[in-house]
Amino acid sequence: MSGDLAGADSVEYLSGRARWAALGVFALVTAIGASGIAPDNPSVAADAAGAVITIGAAGLLLAGRRPPLLYAAVATAGIVVIADGASSNVGWFAVCLLAGWCALTLGRWAGLAYWAGAMVLFAAEWLAVKSDPGWGAWLGGTTLTVLFSLLVKRERDLVLQLRRAQADLAEQARTAERNRIARELHDVIGHTLTVSLLHVQSARLAVEHDPADAARALAEAERLGRECLAEVRTTVGMLRERGSGASGGSGDSGGSGGEGIAPLPGVKGLPALVERFRSAGADVTLVVEGDTAGLPATTGLAVYRIAQEALTNAVKHAPGAPTAVRLTVGAAAVTLTADSRGEPGTGTGLGLVTMRERAESLGGSFSAGPGGRGWLVRATLPVDASLRGAP
Repeated sequence: MSGDLAGADSVEYLSGRARWAALGVFALVTAIGASGIAPDNPSVAADAAGAVITIGAAGLLLAGRRPPLLYAAVATAGIVVIADGASSNVGWFAVCLLAGWCALTLGRWAGLAYWAGAMVLFAAEWLAVKSDPGWGAWLGGTTLTVLFSLLVKRERDLVLQLRRAQADLAEQARTAERNRIARELHDVIGHTLTVSLLHVQSARLAVEHDPADAARALAEAERLGRECLAEVRTTVGMLRERGSGASGGSGDSGGSGGEGIAPLPGVKGLPALVERFRSAGADVTLVVEGDTAGLPATTGLAVYRIAQEALTNAVKHAPGAPTAVRLTVGAAAVTLTADSRGEPGTGTGLGLVTMRERAESLGGSFSAGPGGRGWLVRATLPVDASLRGAP
Protein backbone atom coordinates (compact mmCIF):
# COMPACT_ATOMS: atom_id res chain seq x y z
CA MET A 1 0.00 0.00 0.00
CA SER A 2 1.40 3.35 -1.00
CA GLY A 3 1.70 6.20 1.44
CA ASP A 4 -0.47 8.52 -0.64
CA LEU A 5 -4.07 8.24 -1.74
CA ALA A 6 -5.58 10.33 -4.50
CA GLY A 7 -8.90 11.14 -6.08
CA ALA A 8 -12.17 9.63 -5.03
CA ASP A 9 -10.54 6.68 -3.26
CA SER A 10 -9.00 9.01 -0.71
CA VAL A 11 -12.42 10.24 0.37
CA GLU A 12 -13.04 6.77 1.84
CA TYR A 13 -10.91 7.94 4.74
CA LEU A 14 -13.96 9.67 6.18
CA SER A 15 -17.59 8.63 6.24
CA GLY A 16 -20.31 10.64 4.54
CA ARG A 17 -21.38 12.11 7.87
CA ALA A 18 -17.83 13.29 8.58
CA ARG A 19 -17.60 14.93 5.16
CA TRP A 20 -20.87 16.76 5.71
CA ALA A 21 -19.62 17.92 9.09
CA ALA A 22 -16.37 19.18 7.54
CA LEU A 23 -18.32 21.04 4.86
CA GLY A 24 -20.55 22.56 7.53
CA VAL A 25 -17.55 23.85 9.51
CA PHE A 26 -16.02 25.24 6.33
CA ALA A 27 -19.25 26.99 5.37
CA LEU A 28 -19.56 28.44 8.88
CA VAL A 29 -16.03 29.85 8.78
CA THR A 30 -16.67 31.27 5.30
CA ALA A 31 -19.94 32.85 6.43
CA ILE A 32 -18.26 34.43 9.46
CA GLY A 33 -15.54 35.85 7.21
CA ALA A 34 -18.16 37.23 4.81
CA SER A 35 -20.30 38.68 7.62
CA GLY A 36 -17.76 41.41 8.23
CA ILE A 37 -18.59 43.01 4.89
CA ALA A 38 -20.14 46.47 5.32
CA PRO A 39 -23.63 46.76 3.78
CA ASP A 40 -22.64 49.90 1.88
CA ASN A 41 -19.48 48.31 0.48
CA PRO A 42 -19.67 48.45 -3.33
CA SER A 43 -18.04 45.01 -3.56
CA VAL A 44 -20.62 43.30 -1.37
CA ALA A 45 -22.15 41.50 -4.35
CA ALA A 46 -18.74 40.19 -5.45
CA ASP A 47 -17.97 39.11 -1.88
CA ALA A 48 -21.28 37.24 -1.63
CA ALA A 49 -20.61 35.56 -4.95
CA GLY A 50 -17.12 34.67 -3.68
CA ALA A 51 -18.64 33.02 -0.62
CA VAL A 52 -20.99 30.95 -2.76
CA ILE A 53 -18.16 29.91 -5.08
CA THR A 54 -15.92 29.10 -2.13
CA ILE A 55 -18.47 26.84 -0.46
CA GLY A 56 -19.44 25.21 -3.77
CA ALA A 57 -15.85 24.45 -4.75
CA ALA A 58 -15.14 23.13 -1.24
CA GLY A 59 -18.17 20.85 -1.52
CA LEU A 60 -16.88 19.40 -4.79
CA LEU A 61 -13.46 18.94 -3.20
CA LEU A 62 -14.89 17.13 -0.18
CA ALA A 63 -17.02 14.97 -2.50
CA GLY A 64 -13.85 13.72 -4.19
CA ARG A 65 -14.42 15.28 -7.61
CA ARG A 66 -11.44 15.56 -9.93
CA PRO A 67 -9.18 17.46 -10.24
CA PRO A 68 -9.18 18.09 -6.47
CA LEU A 69 -6.43 20.71 -6.39
CA LEU A 70 -8.33 22.80 -8.95
CA TYR A 71 -11.38 22.96 -6.67
CA ALA A 72 -9.09 23.77 -3.75
CA ALA A 73 -7.57 26.65 -5.74
CA VAL A 74 -11.03 27.98 -6.71
CA ALA A 75 -12.17 27.85 -3.08
CA THR A 76 -9.02 29.68 -2.01
CA ALA A 77 -9.59 32.37 -4.63
CA GLY A 78 -13.05 32.93 -3.20
CA ILE A 79 -11.56 33.28 0.28
CA VAL A 80 -9.14 35.92 -1.02
CA VAL A 81 -12.10 37.89 -2.37
CA ILE A 82 -14.01 37.59 0.90
CA ALA A 83 -11.12 38.44 3.24
CA ASP A 84 -10.22 41.51 1.16
CA GLY A 85 -6.55 41.52 2.21
CA ALA A 86 -7.17 41.82 5.96
CA SER A 87 -5.23 39.36 8.11
CA SER A 88 -7.76 39.83 10.91
CA ASN A 89 -10.55 38.27 8.84
CA VAL A 90 -11.55 34.86 10.23
CA GLY A 91 -12.23 33.69 6.69
CA TRP A 92 -8.51 32.93 6.28
CA PHE A 93 -9.02 30.01 8.65
CA ALA A 94 -10.75 28.29 5.73
CA VAL A 95 -7.35 28.12 4.03
CA CYS A 96 -6.06 26.10 7.00
CA LEU A 97 -9.04 23.80 6.67
CA LEU A 98 -8.40 23.30 2.96
CA ALA A 99 -4.71 22.63 3.59
CA GLY A 100 -5.53 20.03 6.25
CA TRP A 101 -8.11 18.34 4.03
CA CYS A 102 -5.74 18.13 1.06
CA ALA A 103 -2.96 16.65 3.20
CA LEU A 104 -5.29 14.18 4.94
CA THR A 105 -7.22 12.86 1.95
CA LEU A 106 -5.19 13.62 -1.17
CA GLY A 107 -1.79 12.52 0.10
CA ARG A 108 1.56 13.98 0.98
CA TRP A 109 2.45 15.58 -2.35
CA ALA A 110 -0.97 17.14 -2.96
CA GLY A 111 -0.98 18.48 0.60
CA LEU A 112 2.49 19.95 0.21
CA ALA A 113 1.54 21.47 -3.16
CA TYR A 114 -1.44 23.27 -1.60
CA TRP A 115 0.69 24.29 1.38
CA ALA A 116 3.29 25.83 -0.95
CA GLY A 117 0.56 27.78 -2.75
CA ALA A 118 -0.85 29.00 0.57
CA MET A 119 2.62 30.09 1.68
CA VAL A 120 3.03 32.11 -1.50
CA LEU A 121 -0.41 33.69 -0.99
CA PHE A 122 0.23 34.73 2.63
CA ALA A 123 3.72 35.94 1.83
CA ALA A 124 2.35 38.10 -1.01
CA GLU A 125 -0.33 39.54 1.28
CA TRP A 126 2.31 40.28 3.91
CA LEU A 127 4.52 42.02 1.40
CA ALA A 128 1.56 44.06 0.18
CA VAL A 129 0.81 45.27 3.71
CA LYS A 130 4.14 45.30 5.50
CA SER A 131 2.70 46.93 8.60
CA ASP A 132 0.40 43.96 9.28
CA PRO A 133 2.24 41.22 11.21
CA GLY A 134 -0.88 39.00 11.37
CA TRP A 135 0.15 37.13 8.22
CA GLY A 136 2.91 35.39 10.14
CA ALA A 137 0.28 33.67 12.27
CA TRP A 138 -1.50 32.35 9.17
CA LEU A 139 1.80 31.13 7.74
CA GLY A 140 2.56 29.23 10.94
CA GLY A 141 -1.00 27.99 11.45
CA THR A 142 -1.29 26.58 7.93
CA THR A 143 2.09 24.88 8.24
CA LEU A 144 1.17 23.27 11.55
CA THR A 145 -2.17 22.15 10.14
CA VAL A 146 -0.50 20.43 7.20
CA LEU A 147 2.10 18.76 9.41
CA PHE A 148 -0.54 17.54 11.85
CA SER A 149 -2.75 16.26 9.03
CA LEU A 150 0.15 14.38 7.44
CA LEU A 151 0.92 12.81 10.81
CA VAL A 152 -2.72 11.76 11.26
CA LYS A 153 -2.77 10.35 7.72
CA ARG A 154 0.40 8.37 8.35
CA GLU A 155 -1.03 6.86 11.51
CA ARG A 156 -4.26 6.06 9.72
CA ASP A 157 -2.38 4.40 6.87
CA LEU A 158 -0.52 2.28 9.40
CA VAL A 159 -3.80 1.22 11.00
CA LEU A 160 -5.20 0.24 7.60
CA GLN A 161 -2.05 -1.71 6.77
CA LEU A 162 -2.23 -3.54 10.09
CA ARG A 163 -5.88 -4.41 9.53
CA ARG A 164 -5.14 -5.72 6.06
CA ALA A 165 -2.18 -7.69 7.34
CA GLN A 166 -4.34 -9.20 10.07
CA ALA A 167 -6.98 -10.13 7.50
CA ASP A 168 -4.32 -11.73 5.28
CA LEU A 169 -2.88 -13.68 8.21
CA ALA A 170 -6.35 -14.87 9.20
CA GLU A 171 -7.04 -16.00 5.63
CA GLN A 172 -3.68 -17.79 5.48
CA ALA A 173 -4.47 -19.52 8.76
CA ARG A 174 -7.86 -20.61 7.45
CA THR A 175 -6.29 -21.89 4.23
CA ALA A 176 -3.61 -23.78 6.12
CA GLU A 177 -6.24 -25.33 8.38
CA ARG A 178 -8.38 -26.36 5.42
CA ASN A 179 -5.36 -27.96 3.77
CA ARG A 180 -4.46 -29.74 7.00
CA ILE A 181 -7.98 -31.14 7.30
CA ALA A 182 -7.91 -32.16 3.64
CA ARG A 183 -4.63 -34.02 4.15
CA GLU A 184 -5.95 -35.83 7.22
CA LEU A 185 -9.20 -36.80 5.52
CA HIS A 186 -7.43 -37.97 2.41
CA ASP A 187 -4.83 -40.03 4.25
CA VAL A 188 -7.06 -41.58 6.90
CA ILE A 189 -10.20 -42.30 4.87
CA GLY A 190 -8.32 -43.23 1.72
CA HIS A 191 -6.14 -45.69 3.62
CA THR A 192 -9.08 -47.19 5.53
CA LEU A 193 -11.19 -47.74 2.44
CA THR A 194 -8.31 -49.18 0.46
CA VAL A 195 -7.48 -51.73 3.12
CA SER A 196 -11.17 -52.54 3.51
CA LEU A 197 -11.37 -53.23 -0.20
CA LEU A 198 -8.45 -55.62 0.10
CA HIS A 199 -10.28 -57.53 2.82
CA VAL A 200 -13.45 -57.64 0.74
CA GLN A 201 -11.55 -58.96 -2.25
CA SER A 202 -9.90 -61.66 -0.14
CA ALA A 203 -13.21 -62.68 1.38
CA ARG A 204 -14.86 -62.89 -2.04
CA LEU A 205 -12.15 -65.17 -3.33
CA ALA A 206 -12.20 -67.37 -0.21
CA VAL A 207 -15.94 -67.95 0.08
CA GLU A 208 -16.88 -71.63 0.05
CA HIS A 209 -20.58 -71.69 0.91
CA ASP A 210 -22.95 -70.49 -1.84
CA PRO A 211 -20.15 -69.00 -3.84
CA ALA A 212 -22.33 -67.37 -6.46
CA ASP A 213 -24.52 -65.43 -4.04
CA ALA A 214 -21.63 -64.52 -1.76
CA ALA A 215 -19.59 -63.41 -4.73
CA ARG A 216 -22.39 -61.18 -5.95
CA ALA A 217 -22.85 -59.64 -2.49
CA LEU A 218 -19.16 -59.06 -1.97
CA ALA A 219 -18.76 -57.71 -5.49
CA GLU A 220 -21.52 -55.20 -4.78
CA ALA A 221 -19.87 -54.26 -1.49
CA GLU A 222 -16.60 -53.78 -3.34
CA ARG A 223 -18.30 -51.60 -5.94
CA LEU A 224 -19.93 -49.46 -3.26
CA GLY A 225 -16.62 -49.19 -1.44
CA ARG A 226 -14.90 -47.94 -4.57
CA GLU A 227 -17.65 -45.42 -5.17
CA CYS A 228 -17.33 -44.23 -1.58
CA LEU A 229 -13.58 -43.89 -1.97
CA ALA A 230 -14.06 -41.86 -5.17
CA GLU A 231 -16.60 -39.61 -3.44
CA VAL A 232 -14.29 -39.03 -0.50
CA ARG A 233 -11.43 -38.06 -2.79
CA THR A 234 -13.72 -35.76 -4.76
CA THR A 235 -14.99 -34.11 -1.58
CA VAL A 236 -11.47 -33.61 -0.29
CA GLY A 237 -10.48 -32.09 -3.62
CA MET A 238 -13.39 -29.63 -3.44
CA LEU A 239 -12.45 -28.79 0.14
CA ARG A 240 -8.90 -27.92 -0.92
CA GLU A 241 -9.93 -25.94 -4.02
CA ARG A 242 -12.94 -24.01 -2.75
CA GLY A 243 -11.83 -23.71 0.86
CA SER A 244 -15.29 -24.54 2.19
CA GLY A 245 -16.07 -26.14 5.47
CA ALA A 246 -12.97 -25.38 7.53
CA SER A 247 -12.60 -21.90 8.83
CA GLY A 248 -10.56 -22.78 11.84
CA GLY A 249 -9.26 -25.54 14.04
CA SER A 250 -8.46 -26.48 17.54
CA GLY A 251 -4.78 -25.93 17.01
CA ASP A 252 -4.00 -29.14 18.89
CA SER A 253 -2.02 -31.15 16.42
CA GLY A 254 -0.39 -33.65 18.59
CA GLY A 255 -2.54 -35.06 21.34
CA SER A 256 -5.82 -36.32 22.56
CA GLY A 257 -7.25 -32.81 22.74
CA GLY A 258 -10.62 -33.66 24.20
CA GLU A 259 -12.69 -36.53 25.48
CA GLY A 260 -13.24 -39.29 22.92
CA ILE A 261 -10.54 -38.04 20.52
CA ALA A 262 -7.84 -40.59 19.81
CA PRO A 263 -4.21 -39.42 19.87
CA LEU A 264 -2.58 -38.89 16.50
CA PRO A 265 -0.30 -41.71 15.33
CA GLY A 266 3.48 -41.54 15.18
CA VAL A 267 6.55 -43.58 14.34
CA LYS A 268 5.61 -46.21 16.91
CA GLY A 269 2.50 -46.98 14.88
CA LEU A 270 4.43 -48.00 11.74
CA PRO A 271 4.61 -51.73 12.65
CA ALA A 272 0.85 -51.85 13.22
CA LEU A 273 0.28 -49.96 9.96
CA VAL A 274 2.37 -52.45 8.02
CA GLU A 275 0.65 -55.35 9.76
CA ARG A 276 -2.77 -54.08 8.64
CA PHE A 277 -1.62 -54.19 5.03
CA ARG A 278 -0.13 -57.65 5.51
CA SER A 279 -3.33 -58.99 7.04
CA ALA A 280 -5.17 -57.79 3.95
CA GLY A 281 -2.83 -59.76 1.71
CA ALA A 282 -0.31 -57.07 0.74
CA ASP A 283 3.41 -57.92 0.58
CA VAL A 284 4.96 -55.19 2.74
CA THR A 285 8.21 -55.20 4.73
CA LEU A 286 9.46 -52.66 7.26
CA VAL A 287 13.01 -51.88 8.36
CA VAL A 288 13.75 -49.25 11.02
CA GLU A 289 17.32 -48.06 11.56
CA GLY A 290 18.19 -45.76 14.44
CA ASP A 291 16.52 -44.63 17.63
CA THR A 292 12.99 -43.32 17.08
CA ALA A 293 12.27 -42.57 20.74
CA GLY A 294 13.55 -39.00 20.59
CA LEU A 295 11.64 -37.92 17.47
CA PRO A 296 9.23 -34.98 17.93
CA ALA A 297 5.54 -35.73 17.64
CA THR A 298 5.15 -33.58 14.50
CA THR A 299 7.94 -35.46 12.74
CA GLY A 300 6.52 -38.80 13.83
CA LEU A 301 3.06 -37.89 12.54
CA ALA A 302 4.45 -36.78 9.19
CA VAL A 303 6.48 -40.00 8.84
CA TYR A 304 3.43 -42.10 9.65
CA ARG A 305 1.11 -40.27 7.24
CA ILE A 306 3.63 -40.33 4.38
CA ALA A 307 4.23 -44.06 4.89
CA GLN A 308 0.47 -44.63 5.08
CA GLU A 309 -0.18 -42.80 1.83
CA ALA A 310 2.79 -44.41 0.05
CA LEU A 311 1.57 -47.90 0.96
CA THR A 312 -2.00 -47.03 0.01
CA ASN A 313 -0.83 -45.86 -3.42
CA ALA A 314 1.35 -48.92 -3.90
CA VAL A 315 -1.49 -51.31 -3.04
CA LYS A 316 -3.97 -49.42 -5.17
CA HIS A 317 -1.85 -48.93 -8.28
CA ALA A 318 0.39 -52.01 -8.06
CA PRO A 319 -1.62 -54.75 -6.36
CA GLY A 320 0.39 -57.84 -5.48
CA ALA A 321 3.77 -56.15 -5.94
CA PRO A 322 6.08 -56.28 -2.90
CA THR A 323 6.81 -52.97 -1.18
CA ALA A 324 9.78 -52.31 1.11
CA VAL A 325 9.52 -49.51 3.66
CA ARG A 326 12.70 -48.27 5.30
CA LEU A 327 13.02 -45.63 8.03
CA THR A 328 16.47 -44.28 8.82
CA VAL A 329 16.85 -41.99 11.84
CA GLY A 330 20.00 -39.86 11.87
CA ALA A 331 21.31 -37.16 14.14
CA ALA A 332 19.85 -34.31 12.06
CA ALA A 333 17.34 -35.88 9.68
CA VAL A 334 14.90 -38.74 9.23
CA THR A 335 14.66 -40.49 5.86
CA LEU A 336 11.67 -42.60 4.83
CA THR A 337 11.59 -44.64 1.62
CA ALA A 338 8.89 -46.84 0.14
CA ASP A 339 10.18 -49.00 -2.71
CA SER A 340 7.62 -50.89 -4.79
CA ARG A 341 8.31 -53.31 -7.63
CA GLY A 342 5.33 -52.14 -9.60
CA GLU A 343 4.99 -48.67 -11.07
CA PRO A 344 1.70 -47.02 -10.12
CA GLY A 345 -0.70 -46.09 -12.85
CA THR A 346 -2.35 -42.74 -13.45
CA GLY A 347 -4.42 -41.12 -10.71
CA THR A 348 -5.53 -37.80 -9.34
CA GLY A 349 -2.10 -37.08 -7.86
CA LEU A 350 -3.65 -35.76 -4.65
CA GLY A 351 -1.77 -38.31 -2.57
CA LEU A 352 1.58 -37.10 -3.88
CA VAL A 353 0.52 -33.52 -3.18
CA THR A 354 -0.37 -34.29 0.44
CA MET A 355 2.90 -36.14 1.03
CA ARG A 356 4.90 -33.30 -0.48
CA GLU A 357 3.02 -30.70 1.58
CA ARG A 358 3.66 -32.63 4.78
CA ALA A 359 7.38 -32.87 4.11
CA GLU A 360 7.84 -29.29 2.95
CA SER A 361 5.75 -27.85 5.80
CA LEU A 362 8.41 -29.19 8.19
CA GLY A 363 11.32 -27.90 6.12
CA GLY A 364 12.00 -31.29 4.51
CA SER A 365 12.02 -32.62 0.97
CA PHE A 366 9.98 -35.17 -0.95
CA SER A 367 10.31 -37.04 -4.24
CA ALA A 368 8.35 -39.79 -5.96
CA GLY A 369 9.00 -41.46 -9.27
CA PRO A 370 10.76 -44.29 -11.08
CA GLY A 371 13.64 -45.62 -8.99
CA GLY A 372 14.77 -48.46 -6.77
CA ARG A 373 12.99 -51.65 -7.81
CA GLY A 374 10.27 -49.82 -9.74
CA TRP A 375 8.67 -46.85 -8.01
CA LEU A 376 10.42 -45.05 -5.16
CA VAL A 377 8.92 -42.64 -2.66
CA ARG A 378 11.48 -40.74 -0.57
CA ALA A 379 10.93 -38.16 2.17
CA THR A 380 13.59 -36.48 4.27
CA LEU A 381 12.55 -34.54 7.37
CA PRO A 382 14.71 -32.59 9.83
CA VAL A 383 14.68 -33.94 13.37
CA ASP A 384 13.80 -30.48 14.75
CA ALA A 385 10.85 -30.18 12.34
CA SER A 386 8.47 -29.52 15.22
CA LEU A 387 9.96 -26.05 15.51
CA ARG A 388 9.01 -25.26 11.92
CA GLY A 389 5.33 -26.04 11.77
CA ALA A 390 2.61 -28.65 11.97
CA PRO A 391 2.30 -31.36 9.33
